[in-house]
Amino acid sequence: MIVQGNRKGEITFVCNQDPQAQRVYLVGSFNNWDPMAKRMTRSKDGSFRARLKLAPGAHQYKFVIDGSWQHDDQGPDQIENELGTINSVVSIG
Repeated sequence: MIVQGNRKGEITFVCNQDPQAQRVYLVGSFNNWDPMAKRMTRSKDGSFRARLKLAPGAHQYKFVIDGSWQHDDQGPDQIENELGTINSVVSIG
């Protein structure tokens, strides 16, 4: 799930897919799919959040939840990737 921020291009990504998760990372086309580039922080409600400022355009992403790559099942758009799995997509202005 994605919650839009107040500033242009600033996005808050929210992952609440696994309440038992210990570590969640945000990966995508914006960080070269590096599974350690953006660790998400746990909120009081148990979800994990990360805020990024992204350039205009479409950005594909996934969550790495305790080492398992998963698409955002509540994300706005999905696309099949070259590996035959699903990536989530967020579009900025």
